[in-house]
Amino acid sequence: MQFSSRFTIATHILVCVCVFENEVKVTSNFLASSIQVNPVIVRNLLGLLSDAGLVEVKAGVGGTFLAKPAEDITLLDIFKAVEKEESLFHFHENPNPQCPVGKNIHAIMDKRIDDIQSAMESQMAQTTLAQLAEGVDK
Repeated sequence: MQFSSRFTIATHILVCVCVFENEVKVTSNFLASSIQVNPVIVRNLLGLLSDAGLVEVKAGVGGTFLAKPAEDITLLDIFKAVEKEESLFHFHENPNPQCPVGKNIHAIMDKRIDDIQSAMESQMAQTTLAQLAEGVDK
């Protein structure tokens, strides 16, 4: 399974906002030019990021600003703001109960899948937007 590009684009948006918000007016067109996507995609993601309390968007040409310090925004916050899937894996729904594997697959896999999800979220929670922005070489 592969997630959409919403997470990586949203992260790109937030790094741009973090790096440039005090230097230039960070508009959806400005962001779209950095990401090389249509500004509509950026505006849709800005709406999700705003709903999650990560950015403030001032209408018109007002620009976009972080809604809280970059040190307080993690990759997990970004991921949860923009990805619709809540779990990393979607388990197939009807394994054959007559098959020895089918009748036991949930017992075999459920805890492991939960552990993998927890490990991913733990890693994402340890990386902040501020850390990412430090990697930008202007």
